[in-house]
Amino acid sequence: MENIANTYIVAGASSGIGLELATLLIHHGFEVCGLSRTPGPLNGHKLYRHYSHDFLSDEPLPDITVKAAGLVYCPGSIMLKPLARLSKEDVNKTITLNATAALLFVQQYLANIKNTKDPSILLFSSVAVRTGMPFHTATAMAKGAVEGLTLAMAAELAPDVRVNAIAPSLTDTPLAAGLLNTEAKIQAAKARHPMNTFGTSAEIAKVAFHMLTEYRWVTGQVYNINGGLGTIIK
Repeated sequence: MENIANTYIVAGASSGIGLELATLLIHHGFEVCGLSRTPGPLNGHKLYRHYSHDFLSDEPLPDITVKAAGLVYCPGSIMLKPLARLSKEDVNKTITLNATAALLFVQQYLANIKNTKDPSILLFSSVAVRTGMPFHTATAMAKGAVEGLTLAMAAELAPDVRVNAIAPSLTDTPLAAGLLNTEAKIQAAKARHPMNTFGTSAEIAKVAFHMLTEYRWVTGQVYNINGGLGTIIK
């Protein structure tokens, strides 16, 4: 009999895209083990279990023994600084949260998805990796590492585990609140994108959901969900 798991382990499930994805998974009857510093709005739901963890800390990841259908790493940061002002600490912190912690997360819970039906891993990159953008040096370095990690793991874990990533452009999340906190900033953000708008957590989460649960022949891909920024000229 096939070993079908009904649980997803989601890092960063308390806010932003991670929260939207966890909510969508629960809506479709999946259980979610969420790792984050704070419990978040889903805490207390019968299909949600919160595990406290700070991905910038040296504390060991929580022990989770349940079999899982997939792993999702959502935590990230937006480090915007001129090249001349970037410190080694800035770069190390950005790479640690976005890339190194993603690797450690997968290593910790890879056994949870082994030998289950069609398991998958999903990471998050950024439009800044493939589109040169001023002040995004640390972010582009870190998310570039995420894309390399995605491809390397996809190769190593095939054909048993699918590994993909999503690279969004600016999305309306708590992380990006400072970039969208005035009408002038909102209009400027829209104008930078050929589709004349920025992303939403709900839209990104829908793509993530389908990548996790339906795209059985897709691995080693980085999906650019960017409103056309860096992809087309208008």
